[in-house]
Amino acid sequence: MTEAVIIGAVAWHSRLIVRLALGLVVLALAVLAGVILGETPLPVSQVGDVLAHKLWGAASTVDPIDAGIIWNYRLPRTLVAAACGAGLALSGLVLQTLVRNALADPYLLGVSAGASTGAVAVTIMGIGAGAIGISAGAFAGAALAFGIVAALARAAGGGSGQLVLAGIAGSQLFNALTSFFIAKSANAEQARGIMFWLLGNLSGVRWPDVGLALPVAVVGLLACVIHIRALDAFSFGASAAASLGIAVRRVMVMLLGAVTLMTAVMVSLVGAVGFIGLVVPHAMRFLVGARHGALVPASALAGAVFMIAADVVSRVLIPGQVVPIGVVTALVGAPAFALILIRNRNRA
Repeated sequence: MTEAVIIGAVAWHSRLIVRLALGLVVLALAVLAGVILGETPLPVSQVGDVLAHKLWGAASTVDPIDAGIIWNYRLPRTLVAAACGAGLALSGLVLQTLVRNALADPYLLGVSAGASTGAVAVTIMGIGAGAIGISAGAFAGAALAFGIVAALARAAGGGSGQLVLAGIAGSQLFNALTSFFIAKSANAEQARGIMFWLLGNLSGVRWPDVGLALPVAVVGLLACVIHIRALDAFSFGASAAASLGIAVRRVMVMLLGAVTLMTAVMVSLVGAVGFIGLVVPHAMRFLVGARHGALVPASALAGAVFMIAADVVSRVLIPGQVVPIGVVTALVGAPAFALILIRNRNRA
């Protein structure tokens, strides 16, 4: 029996390594596609020349305008898209596991709406008098929103269904606050820019944003990897996790803190992009199973690839115009959301 268990574990880890290697290859190809494709498609050779020149100082004959598009615009945009997709997918995975609700994700639970309100309050209302950055304001708004939603759900009975309903109410509240801040303090030009940003926009992303998004995504991934055993235990409920020796309160605080941080930073950079945290974890459960040792890295990789693909589609869907990336993710996420509802009903 012990030998069979060992053989099974070795086989599982071998499959996991192969899947991760394949996922990294797919991610690399997605990043390359994100740099090549756009309003003006660029040859792979040009991209290679620019990267070789910028990274290793190789001689380059690429046109300076094309080099600027590749290095200063498309590459940082694609890297931030990957970081945001990974962070939002991990956030949805953690929330679904901790609250044991298939419909939990930062968008539905009001965390994204709270982050948007915090970011807009800092940007338009001038809260913090310049001492608070947009990401810090988004973090404060996300934490406040989740606290209100959790308190409302507890007052309503504490079930996972009440948490989702409380999240919907919280989303409406903070979306209304955001609209109020815009109506009160923004001029017409600011209002247009913010409304476009709230639907998801990567057009203004540059290298300093990469320096913020990538480390936050890595920190969130490491937090999930460190607590893989705890996430597996939480799949059976907090009581089961406690019986297995998991420090429930400490682990929940750390994981929810990571979720809040990732959601806040990503929203502050690209806006409130919905459905990634809902759809990607479910798709990965179907492909790799429910064990978080495979599910955590698979969700991060799939979220990154999905966000890059959505960004590419947003750039090429309408010639000469960039579609908000949140529109693209919603076109995919809304039908997937319906399928999840039907699947859960059939299971009940």
